[in-house]
Amino acid sequence: MAGVSEFVIRPVSLVQTRRLRQAILRPHQTLAEMAGSEAPGAFAVGAFEGEELVSVGLIAPDGEPDSWRVRGMATEEHARGRGAGSAILRALLQHARERGARRVWCNARTPARVFYERAGMKATSGEFDVPEIGPHLVMEVDLKGG
Repeated sequence: MAGVSEFVIRPVSLVQTRRLRQAILRPHQTLAEMAGSEAPGAFAVGAFEGEELVSVGLIAPDGEPDSWRVRGMATEEHARGRGAGSAILRALLQHARERGARRVWCNARTPARVFYERAGMKATSGEFDVPEIGPHLVMEVDLKGG
């Protein structure tokens, strides 16, 4: 996959994503607990700066037919605001699009709303609380429309 500035974007295993997802998103869970909540057949992408994995995200079919869900978007603090997360999200959306996805959705943390809006996603719910994690919104994009 293509590089973004100093980042190289490529598929990674789910195992490779867990340490970063745990540190940024779910410090209250063990790596085994995180593994247990991963969707079967999830596709993961990572952004590398040199040898360091600095950003990750997952996507898998979820819900109605042709509907996919983004999960586990996490970026190291020192790599934020430099395009790594955006490149990850673009790669995940492209993966789903190539497999016939019509709709991609996620439960986005409220502070990340603008990040997802820049990728063309729209909030489709009011704010709700996820225990131990905080406020979220459902956000989605129609890949087939317009």
